[in-house]
Amino acid sequence: IDFTIPHDLREGYVNNSRERFEFHFNRVFDADTLQDEVFDGVARAAVLNALDGYNSTIFAYGQTGSGKTYTMTGGTERYEDRGIIPRAISMIYQELNKRVDFQYNIHISYMEIYCEQGYDLIRDDENAMEQDELPRVTRMEDAEGNLHLVNLSAHLAQSEADALNLLFLGDVNRSISETSMNLVSSRSHCIFTIMIEARQESTAVVRRSKLHLVDLAGSERVYKSGAEGDTLREAKNINLSLHFLEQVIVALSERRQHVPYRNSFMTSVLRDSLGGNCKTAMVATINPSAAYFSEAISTCRFAQRVACIKQMAQVNEELDPNVVIARLKREVQQLKEELAYYRGGQEAVELTESEQRRAREAVEGFVFDATGE
Repeated sequence: IDFTIPHDLREGYVNNSRERFEFHFNRVFDADTLQDEVFDGVARAAVLNALDGYNSTIFAYGQTGSGKTYTMTGGTERYEDRGIIPRAISMIYQELNKRVDFQYNIHISYMEIYCEQGYDLIRDDENAMEQDELPRVTRMEDAEGNLHLVNLSAHLAQSEADALNLLFLGDVNRSISETSMNLVSSRSHCIFTIMIEARQESTAVVRRSKLHLVDLAGSERVYKSGAEGDTLREAKNINLSLHFLEQVIVALSERRQHVPYRNSFMTSVLRDSLGGNCKTAMVATINPSAAYFSEAISTCRFAQRVACIKQMAQVNEELDPNVVIARLKREVQQLKEELAYYRGGQEAVELTESEQRRAREAVEGFVFDATGE
């Protein structure tokens, strides 16, 4: 993708500012691209990876009004306008019907980060509510440095309809407001998480993976948006958190030893998604209008830094302790019965009726064997 900014002759003929900017990406979508093409090009592989046990993340980044929420959530007028999140939900449940070798449990959580405070967008009563009524989510690290989100609920979704209802409820509770650049501007970062647990019958191995679908709030230049009051306060917090996100991206791309994850709530939550055990894809959205070329160029530069990050994703498999304990108990009981038998009946072993019947059939088969073997 190329940007050409001709020199302004009003600033004089001696002007050494750069005129042409060129960027290279895995894929470039134009304004006429359909939602299903975006999903196939960006999200399909991430969904399959999550079902195979890999942590996956997709996040949208760009200035306000450039189409992040439309790309992630979609439009409401037509079914074809569905975004990445509802299409990912549909694809997951379609795949579950094909993968009969595993038993799956799907849980959904939806968190909003508004002015550096975390909020749970889904409540058990499933009623829309005001911002100050939403449960507050806090961060906590354990002794091993693992991050835990306290007070963030996870809801079991047994069907596609259950998952979509949770998505729609969370969208209703999101913080949006009207600005001069966007009539329905998202004033918060939102993280929709699909937690997938897969168990294969007759084994103690369980796979636990997460699919993070992130709609970041849009950056904006206050002198262009004319923000005032609460909108100005929101814009300051959004721009500051995105600044901290860029610091993390720069540190990761340059392989620095210290990465400032703790500087903001958002970078703390996305720590694994950005530089850890995860497969991550980024959607950079830009406004092609000449008035916003500087913001578009900044977004493209940020996206190229993200492309320099190396990640080492692994399948998240572990032994289920409950299954292992049950198997060991069965083995212990069997060994106790064998030991009692070899002790000569010092500890009598009661046989069930079916076991007595099988024993009697085995003895009779041996005694009356006509083959002589």
